[in-house]
Amino acid sequence: MANDDILAAVGPRLRALRQQRDITLTDLSAGTGISVSTLSRLESGQRRPTLELLLPLARSYGVPIDELVGAPPTGDPRVHLRPVTLHGMTMIPLSHNSGGVQAYKLIIPPTRRAVPDELRTHEGYEWMYVLDGRLRLLLGERDLVLAAGEVAEFDTRVPHWFGCAEEHPVEVLTLFGRQGERAHLRARTRPRVSSAS
Repeated sequence: MANDDILAAVGPRLRALRQQRDITLTDLSAGTGISVSTLSRLESGQRRPTLELLLPLARSYGVPIDELVGAPPTGDPRVHLRPVTLHGMTMIPLSHNSGGVQAYKLIIPPTRRAVPDELRTHEGYEWMYVLDGRLRLLLGERDLVLAAGEVAEFDTRVPHWFGCAEEHPVEVLTLFGRQGERAHLRARTRPRVSSAS
């Protein structure tokens, strides 16, 4: 791939990363110190990406610069955990891929207990497994509390919000698919062993 082709692909990659994390250009600007107009031009390909622009973006998204420029994979299967703070929560990406289903560990502080005036909606499908603590999930008209070991899955076009149900942090494993992919669990049955008579 030629250098011009690599640079041309950076803008759409930056836009996809921002949309996957549900961050506005204004929020990203506040977190990186890069103006909204520069960020917009970067995403549309009207501004050439430079190292001094990509470094704060990589830090903000919690990804290596290689991922921003689409460098070929090195063959290392390990996921390098880079926590990101978003909406008061710590998000730890557990998967490499920038498309398809994304896996995260969320650590939700007890300060995230106040329900906003409006619940959020966006494209996608989410699957949540509570690892520790108690999670409060508002989903449409429902107000649910999930304890450790409980699972919820829902279409994110339904108005929703989640936070702590009590004054202790909550740890959650979540799978999110922007295109509406659903999580499917398959269990393999064991063959029956007949007892000798």
